[in-house]
Amino acid sequence: MNPEDRIYVAGHRGLVGSALVRNLRAAGFQHLIERSSDALDLRDPVATDRFFAAERPQHVFLAAARVGGILANHHRPVDFLADNLAIQSNVIGAAYRHGVQRLLFLGSSCVYPKLAAQPLREDCLLSGPLEPTNRAYALAKIAGIELIWSFNRQYGTQYTAVMPTNLYGPGDNYAPEESHVIPGLLRRFHDAVHRGLPAVTVWGTGTPRREFLYSDDMARACIHIMRLADDRFGALRGSDEALTGRFEPPLTNVGVGEDLTIADLAAMVARTVGFSGRIDYDASKPDGTPRKCLDVSRLRALGWAPEVGLAEGLALAYDDFRRFASR
Repeated sequence: MNPEDRIYVAGHRGLVGSALVRNLRAAGFQHLIERSSDALDLRDPVATDRFFAAERPQHVFLAAARVGGILANHHRPVDFLADNLAIQSNVIGAAYRHGVQRLLFLGSSCVYPKLAAQPLREDCLLSGPLEPTNRAYALAKIAGIELIWSFNRQYGTQYTAVMPTNLYGPGDNYAPEESHVIPGLLRRFHDAVHRGLPAVTVWGTGTPRREFLYSDDMARACIHIMRLADDRFGALRGSDEALTGRFEPPLTNVGVGEDLTIADLAAMVARTVGFSGRIDYDASKPDGTPRKCLDVSRLRALGWAPEVGLAEGLALAYDDFRRFASR
């Protein structure tokens, strides 16, 4: 992937997509193709194919997806399964038909089994039951992984996938019913400070452990992978298990390789926001997977490491939330 190439960032307004656009431009890539969901519904196969035929992108970052937190996933599993299956199938199929050279599919660490050994290795995919609260979304992402793997095996395409840990940063979704944990906590503690509340209630027991990565670090990792030399990128396409006898899916974990409890995270967010009251936990609400920490040794071997620590990232994310709240 070279600076003069035509690059389509699907989902450019989302958390990861917007970070990709920022970092691609900063790295000198100027021929970026963007379409909002209002202008192009990627669930529509005809519209998607026409777009690829007209724009002829050489490389694709597939960051478009329906995403949400535990509550949204629990209440609308059909939307998370059906919409993501359609988006993935349409984009990947059109990419093949119109000669895209490289495609990077963004998955999610929720594709890994709920009780898989920690830290989560890429080859633990499909080794056990999924977390039920986001199983529909996870199955859609697993289908996307299998689809690019199948295209690679059948047609020799150059497609691969990245599995990000929990992400946060500028442009996050702060809607109470839709947000992930960090934007949700930022909003809750911010509101508590401004309303003078003595306590904030956090869902679950506070004991699950999670890993968090700043969105611009995620974008830089994706760009790093897409710029690898052919032999190194080719090694990320996954093996043909029928020939090699090895289960090597086309995945690369992207994270920091360290986690902390939700209780510790809540305390960090409270300090960032300036909340000094009590933090309570509602154990009647779901905890989700007990622990999700990624094995990032494959990514480190490719020469990439994150730049933004959690404390710094939370401060940057809170600045973004305050801009959002002041609109």
